[in-house]
Amino acid sequence: MTSTPAPAGTTGTPAPTTRRIAALDTARGIAILGTFGTNVWIFTEPHGMVGYLDTVGAESLPIRVLQTFAQGKFLGLLSLMFGVGLAIQQASAARHDRPWPGRYWRRAVVLFLDGLVHFLLVAEFDVLMGYALVSFAVSAMLILRPRVRLRWAVGCAALHLSVVALVSVGMVLSQSGMGTGPATARANPYADGSFWDLVVFRADHALLFRVETIFMIPLTVAMFLTGAALFQGGLFAPEGAALRRRMMWIGGVAAPVDLAIGIAGAPLGLAGPAVFVGRYAVAPLVALGLLALVAEFYQRRAVGRIGGALSNVGKTALSCYVLQNVIASVLCYGWGLGLAARYGAEHRLAFTVAVYVAVMACLLAVSALWTCRFSRGPIEMLMHRAA
Repeated sequence: MTSTPAPAGTTGTPAPTTRRIAALDTARGIAILGTFGTNVWIFTEPHGMVGYLDTVGAESLPIRVLQTFAQGKFLGLLSLMFGVGLAIQQASAARHDRPWPGRYWRRAVVLFLDGLVHFLLVAEFDVLMGYALVSFAVSAMLILRPRVRLRWAVGCAALHLSVVALVSVGMVLSQSGMGTGPATARANPYADGSFWDLVVFRADHALLFRVETIFMIPLTVAMFLTGAALFQGGLFAPEGAALRRRMMWIGGVAAPVDLAIGIAGAPLGLAGPAVFVGRYAVAPLVALGLLALVAEFYQRRAVGRIGGALSNVGKTALSCYVLQNVIASVLCYGWGLGLAARYGAEHRLAFTVAVYVAVMACLLAVSALWTCRFSRGPIEMLMHRAA
C-alpha cells in the first residue's frame, strides 16, 4: 500500500490515503450497526424516546447488560471515524494542491440539512446535525499545529468531564433519573399518533430533544480531533503497533468498569447517574480500544466475508444510519406497523432483539447490493457532489 506525505501541520507516521483501508470501512460498519444497538431500545419502547429516558438503566438485568454493551461506545467509535474522515479529506486536498478547509463547508451544510430532515421526520436522537456543526470548527482546527490541536482536544475533554461530574452529582442529590416530562403526557404520539403528529411533536420539543447534541459538543470536538490525530499518527499503518497496543489497554481497562457501572446502577438506586457516567465518560474510552482492536485485526489478515459485509455498511455509513432508523420507525411506530405498542411492554427483550436482527439483516443486504454498483451511498454521493 502506498503512502503520501502528511499534510502541513501534521506529524507522525504518514497514513496511507491513496486507496481505501480495510479497517476504516469495517470500523464504520461496526459503528453504524453498534449505534443501532443503542437506538433500537428507543424504537421498541412503547412511549418512544421519552419513555426510554424514563426507564433506561432501570430495566431487568438482561436488558441492562445488553444496553450497557452498546451504550455510548459505538457512538464514540462513530465520532472517532468522523474525525478520521476529516483527516482523509484534508490529506486528499493536500495531494491535489487544494486549500483546506476550502469548500468543505458545503458538505457540512448538506450534512446539517440532512440531519434536520432526519430529526423532524425520523428520529429525535439524530447526531448528524451536531456532527455538521462540530465539523465546521474541527475542519478549520486541522490546519493548526499538532500541539495546539492537542490542547484543544484536552481542553474540550476536560470541560465535558467537568459538566458530566456536576450533572451526575446533581442527579444523585436529587435522586432523579434521565426522564424529561413528556413521557407522562396523556397522549402517546409514538403509538397512537400519525406520522405528522410525530413530526409536530418533535418540532414542539425540539430544544428538549437537542439538549444532548448541545451538551456533547465539547466531547464531539475532542473525539473528532482525536480520530484525525490517530489517523495522521499511523494508527492504521504497520508502524502503529505501539499506538494500537496503548489504545487497546485503555479500552480493556475501561470496558469492565463501564459494564460494572451499568449493571450496578439500578440495585444501588443510581440508574440514571450510572447510565449518564457510563455513556458520557467511560464509553468514549472503550471506543478507543474498539478502534485499535479493529485496526490491529486487519493488520494481521485480509478482509473476509464478515469484514466485507461490514465494510459495505461502512462505505454507505451515513445512508445506512438514516435507513436503519427509517426501517425501525416503520416497524415500531403507530403510523407504521405499530409493533412497539403491541409487543414492547410484555416482550421487550425478545422483541428488541428481533427488531435489531431484522434491521441489521436489511442493512447488510441493501448495502451489499448497492456497493456492487456504486462506491458511495446516496447521501454520501450528495455530499461529494456538494463539494
